[in-house]
Amino acid sequence: MDSSRVYVYGIVHAGRSLPPDVRGVGRPAAAVRLLPVGELAAVVSEVPDDLRARRRDLMAHQELLTRLGDDAPVLPMRFGMVAEDAATVERAVEAAAAAHLAALERLCDRTEMNLKATPAQSEIEALVRADAGVRRLLADVRSRPSYEGNVRLGQAVAEGLARRAREAVEEALPGLTALADGFVRGPDVPGCVLNGSFLVPKAAGERFRAEVERCAAVHAERVELRLTGPLPCYSFVPQEGAEPVSAGRPGAEHAVVGS
Repeated sequence: MDSSRVYVYGIVHAGRSLPPDVRGVGRPAAAVRLLPVGELAAVVSEVPDDLRARRRDLMAHQELLTRLGDDAPVLPMRFGMVAEDAATVERAVEAAAAAHLAALERLCDRTEMNLKATPAQSEIEALVRADAGVRRLLADVRSRPSYEGNVRLGQAVAEGLARRAREAVEEALPGLTALADGFVRGPDVPGCVLNGSFLVPKAAGERFRAEVERCAAVHAERVELRLTGPLPCYSFVPQEGAEPVSAGRPGAEHAVVGS
């Protein structure tokens, strides 16, 4: 372990305690502690000497934040947030204390749910019934088979499935956003027509999940929905001035808080 640099997991209200036996990243797992800063505290540990975006460390980081968020709000940091020393963390937290306190208030009793939507690939027959253009291309390929015709048909099918999936998502979103206190579209994911995150009150969690299941059933011919959560509220906390270690880039430098 690096005894001077500090790994930062998140920010919480001062005065709270950590869950029993909670451990951090690294092997052996780093001991986690609270670093008080006025009304706030940073959740930190020493930095493992070989910190990389390995699955075990990514999961340890997320599990710690999930456990912290079970009882009280937490502002989660992305994986790989490292400061040169504790004083750097203290200065950074203190400088943004008002914003952190406001964000903790917004996240109180709320959690993040992520929804990914993909075209229903098994429903090509439904697309053919609904799309006259695809029907014409299919008839042409059957009557005059050719490589170019197959390519055009394949592109038309892919575009048609994606279009139908997007339409289904837009129909489903109003009912989902009505149960959430926030919604953001995340980065594009290959094969997905939606990668969206919802800030959901914990009290509405089961209703939100039930609404996703209802939408999945209603729109089964057009879209497949995959819900993940509860998650730490990454998508609803500004991560200004920092980039996390990137999975798949084992040589990447760690982000430095306050640099």
